[in-house]
Amino acid sequence: MASGPSTTRRVDRRRFAAAVACAALAPAWSKAQDRSQPLYLTFDTGHMGVAGLVADVLARHQVPVTFFGAHERTKEGDGSLGDHWAPWWKARAAEGHEFASHTYDHAYWRADLPDGRFRIRPSAGPREGQDLTLDAAQYCAEIERGARRLDVVTGKPSLPLFRAPGGKTSPRLLAAARGCGWEHVGWSPAGFLGDELPSESVSNDQLLARALRNVRAGDILLAHLGIWSRKDPWAPAVLEPLVTGLKQRGFAFRTLRDHPRYAGWIARHARTR
Repeated sequence: MASGPSTTRRVDRRRFAAAVACAALAPAWSKAQDRSQPLYLTFDTGHMGVAGLVADVLARHQVPVTFFGAHERTKEGDGSLGDHWAPWWKARAAEGHEFASHTYDHAYWRADLPDGRFRIRPSAGPREGQDLTLDAAQYCAEIERGARRLDVVTGKPSLPLFRAPGGKTSPRLLAAARGCGWEHVGWSPAGFLGDELPSESVSNDQLLARALRNVRAGDILLAHLGIWSRKDPWAPAVLEPLVTGLKQRGFAFRTLRDHPRYAGWIARHARTR
């Protein structure tokens, strides 16, 4: 669903309902809604504690999304891109979702260095919390490693896109990534859905109301498959009413394969497994 020709299929709603009911066929996403009001819902990995709930909501409401995956620490299993979660990823691919790298070790950009290299700090993996110095090729390899692991667990090529953890980048970092065939995807101001914010200061009701009020056509929305720090999890309370509320406003959900900014890039840099 991000670069290249769209893989979205037109299906009869009754066929879709039957497929969901018997779990024998993957849902196919209808494009009957007005394409002039698209939204692009994206999920970054996290502790995966709400991954099952997210998948259920997306299937129930026929919402295609783009997942950005890093190999993060999880509440259960061997990490978000580990073997424990591989069946979950494979099922999402069968449903028609798209995937892109979030770097493998969820590596934050910290600074550009005078010699042209970058200071990076992974928040996962064996060097978690350590400041590392990478050149452009090494940073590209970190993106590629995440993409290749997604290729394995999903069974389909991930998109030639990436999202830097925290959205932290520099012009030099973005240029280096583009030189290796990776285009960065951030999110829209109103698309920051707030699931990372402390629930003590921002309630789920407030986050839902804000999103329903402020989201506009063309926005890229950001949520996560689990945030360790938020005490009142966002997804169980907000995701379903947000999806239904936005659909009632006439929005149609798409993956980044259909995004006008990225479709051409994806077509020119299409990956194979």
